[in-house]
Parts: sequence; C-alpha cells; structure tokens
Amino acid sequence: MERIKQALEKARQEREIRSGTEPAPAQPEAGTGKIEYGQTQSVPLDDALLRKNRIVTGLEPGPFTESYKRLRTQVLQRFRENNWNVLGVTSPGEGEGKTLTAINLAISIAREVDYTVLLVDANLRHPQMLEHFGLPPRKGLSDYLENDAPIPELLIQPGPIEHLVIFPGGTPAANSAEMLNSPKMADLVQGMKSRYHSRIIIFDLPPVLTTADALAFSPYVDAALLVVEDGSTQKQDVERAVELLSTTNIVGTVLNKAEAQP
Repeated sequence: MERIKQALEKARQEREIRSGTEPAPAQPEAGTGKIEYGQTQSVPLDDALLRKNRIVTGLEPGPFTESYKRLRTQVLQRFRENNWNVLGVTSPGEGEGKTLTAINLAISIAREVDYTVLLVDANLRHPQMLEHFGLPPRKGLSDYLENDAPIPELLIQPGPIEHLVIFPGGTPAANSAEMLNSPKMADLVQGMKSRYHSRIIIFDLPPVLTTADALAFSPYVDAALLVVEDGSTQKQDVERAVELLSTTNIVGTVLNKAEAQP
C-alpha cells in the first residue's frame, strides 16, 4: 500500500511539473496559520545580513518599513479592484533598487494573513536576488526553461518569512529575452496565475532601457511597478521607460534612495 501511495504521489508531482506549477503547500494547521511547503526547501537566513542589506524582515519598525507597508496597501488595493495577481517590478536603468524593492514588497505582502507570495527572479542575464538574502547561486528559472530542471527542486522558502516562496533566476543566460518570451514561459506564468486565488506573483525584471527582456515579458504581467533613483535617474529615461511600457498597466512609481525630509 505504501508503494502505491508513493507511486501516486510521484505521478502527481510529475503532472504538476509538466504543467509548470509547483506542488501545492499543505493547508495551514488549525489555529496557527502556518503553511507547510512539502518539497520546497526551507533555508535559514542571517538576521544581521538582512539588516545590512536593508531587507525589512531584519529591521526594526520605522519609516523605512512603514514605506513598504504603504506601498503594499496601494498595490493590493489596485490588484483587488482589477482582480490581478501578477506584478512585474522594473526600472529604467541599472542600480536603481528594483530588486530590493521587489523583495521588500514581497515580504510585506507575505505578512498579510490572506496572501501568499511567489517571488521570481526573472533577471535571467544577471540573476542577483539570492545575494540580497546572503544565499549562494543555485539553479532556477533559466534551468527550468532551458533544461527542464524540476520546479519543486528549484524553489526556496526563506526561513522565518512565512507565506513567501522564492523562485531563483538560476544559471545566467545570454538568450534571456528569448527565454522570457517563449511558449514554455507563457505556460509557466499561466499555471502560476491560476493555481492559487490568494497568491501574488512578483517578477523582478531587468531594466527597461538596457535589454529587451522586460518588454518581451510585459504581456505576461497584470501590472508593472517602476522604480527610479532619487537624484540619479534622468527625467527623459523615466519618460522613455513609461512610453515603452505603454501597453502595460503601471500601478505606480517608487522613488528609491530619497533623502529623508526634515
């Protein structure tokens, strides 16, 4: 009987992998709200490093963490109004803080009891999300798209941050735009979108003006969040990025690295 159960479970997982989805997490234990993620690997995080890298889960409450709560509220309001669940986070150029914004927004939403979050590193040419968590590079999205790496083996549940799962970018890929615009990627996003009604999916995308990746992927997101750097991002770059994203719903712009007002 045990062998039959194991065979059925293996067959179920293989069907889910072929459909581009991960195994469903178990339902929360009664009265706890705790989710068990099955095969998803749970990895411990260093609180000191999280604080150093300005990730909200490692910081004390204050203006910085409150800013992300406000951003969370605004994004969720727009998403509920429009029945959306897929957000792309991008920026006009490099180094403007889009990855940190995507991470902190994902954590803030994951702290809402009614939501789970899947955070995807879609910057396949230069996947760097795991560095912010102090984690070494590992296989991820590019390895699934290129070599059919099993999705359950790629996902990470970051330690104490319940309701959050990370899908790493994986092996750097020179043909990233083609991979993000492939039928296989389209099938994967569709599977992600339809699997859980209470899950928000956040894609950390490459900058709009440096590669074709974000534009190639934009049809798959419900909306985009544009991150700009105070005192660095040029007005014409913001205007050009908005123009290129004109067919995408832009939920707002985040002014990053702004000096605190007196």
